[in-house]
Amino acid sequence: MKSCCLHYETKHSGSARAGLLPGLMCVCVVLYAAGCSSSKNYAPVRSYQQKSLNKAKYYVAEQGDTLYSIGFRSGEGYRRLADWNKISPPYLLKTGQRIKLFQPKQKLRKGAGVSSKIHKSKEKKQDTKHTRTISNKHNMLLKSSWQWPLTGHVLKRFSKKANSGIDIAGRIGQKVRSAASGRVVYSGSGLAGYGNLLIIKHNSLYLSAYANNSLLLVKEGQTVKKGQVIAKVGRVGGQQVSLHFEIRKNGKPVNPLRYLPKK
Repeated sequence: MKSCCLHYETKHSGSARAGLLPGLMCVCVVLYAAGCSSSKNYAPVRSYQQKSLNKAKYYVAEQGDTLYSIGFRSGEGYRRLADWNKISPPYLLKTGQRIKLFQPKQKLRKGAGVSSKIHKSKEKKQDTKHTRTISNKHNMLLKSSWQWPLTGHVLKRFSKKANSGIDIAGRIGQKVRSAASGRVVYSGSGLAGYGNLLIIKHNSLYLSAYANNSLLLVKEGQTVKKGQVIAKVGRVGGQQVSLHFEIRKNGKPVNPLRYLPKK
């Protein structure tokens, strides 16, 4: 910007140069201020539909990655990734660690016959029935316990193809509250397109995510209560002030409006 002003000045002399200089200085200041303000974009405008890892078979962990954040990005969830990669709680990762994003084929032992397959089939049905019962109980419990993370109207609704959560209108610096009690499993800005992001684990089935914040107020590993202030609202693309909110069940996005109380 400085070189631009000096180049313009050399084309004029005397009183003309003196007369133009104040106006030119004003232009420079305005352009400089505009450049500064445009840099305050907390997250780019995007669809919030994570597909960047869906086609990949492996992911190499980088500094700051957690199994929760990788599971969130891939849409598989941390539990599947832990099972597929034989990673035990507390699911610690090393930089450079190779993570499978697919279910490996299980090798059958020699001599395993039809009876073994029938037995496994029965066990699978029983496990599925048990899991479904637990899932239904969790659904009933959580549907009655969620609260809105932000007071505001919904700017964008959930869509499986375009938006994996909802966008709630807000004001810069407005308080963002935890939608349910849980533990913070991710706090940072390492997921492209989500800006300053928080992910809270509520139980073995459900996570909630709070994206596009101007300030994060809780850290990874911290336990939070329902309604606790966890962040402050930011701005999308330098224009729209809103919170992007997601609920994930077993790693898959679900419509938050089915869980949040009706206004």
